Amino acid sequence: MTTAIPLRQPCPPGACDCGRDPLLDTPGADLRILFLTRAEEKRLIERLENLQSLSDLEHLQRRMFEQLGIRVNIAPGFNEVRTMRGIGINIAELPGLCRKTRAAIPAAIRRAMENRPQIAYELLNANDLLRDA
Repeated sequence: MTTAIPLRQPCPPGACDCGRDPLLDTPGADLRILFLTRAEEKRLIERLENLQSLSDLEHLQRRMFEQLGIRVNIAPGFNEVRTMRGIGINIAELPGLCRKTRAAIPAAIRRAMENRPQIAYELLNANDLLRDA
């Protein structure tokens, strides 16, 4: 007996621009993002909020891409980085990715960096903190 993998429930009409239904209607489309149910999303956000190091963050970035197709780019902003807001966290456009999830992932990463500033310091050092000096 085979069990179907649960897919994310659709957002209320007009509340989201994720494109879930057209994604389901497209033959051969990458449906991995729809496996991120609301419960799994909560687990992911919790895991992102509890990051321990930059290597932990990089590991989660790889896993999100491998399992869900979510590509998260994290880099210091072009100008000075005085707060966590100066670190750019961008999520590549992905059909089926809910608007709320698209906002929750960067917020969770920023909260983790605020709780553990050494992650931000490691990120700045890894991206050549003194590039213009």
